[in-house]
Amino acid sequence: MSGPAVAARLVELGFEVLARTVVPDELDGLRDALRDAASRVELVVTTGGTGIAARDISPEATREVCSKLLDGVSELMRREGMKQTPLAALSRALCGVCGDALVLNLPGAPAGAVASFNAVAHLLPHALELLAGKTGHR
Repeated sequence: MSGPAVAARLVELGFEVLARTVVPDELDGLRDALRDAASRVELVVTTGGTGIAARDISPEATREVCSKLLDGVSELMRREGMKQTPLAALSRALCGVCGDALVLNLPGAPAGAVASFNAVAHLLPHALELLAGKTGHR
């Protein structure tokens, strides 16, 4: 399962994992879960549902709840994933802003989820600072 693997990586990088929730592949429920999580934390990470199967709806829900999409983050995850498998090109994972939180979709396979997260982890502290209103130049 990718959730525990990503949660462990988050903790290794100094993030506090406040909750882990399994949400059915249903658009309304996923949208509600994303909005609820984004109202309580600064980073919401999803795993799974980023492919092209009928039940893969994480990008749709993310797109609906986010006011801004960070296309470069998604592109970076796919580009780095292509180094491991050409199937990474099929990922539709998104990253966006919901309220004051960052929402990051990761693939469902544990290795792919951790690799995708690692590809963009260095961007997260600065993105979270910007969302918190810390916009001064370093």
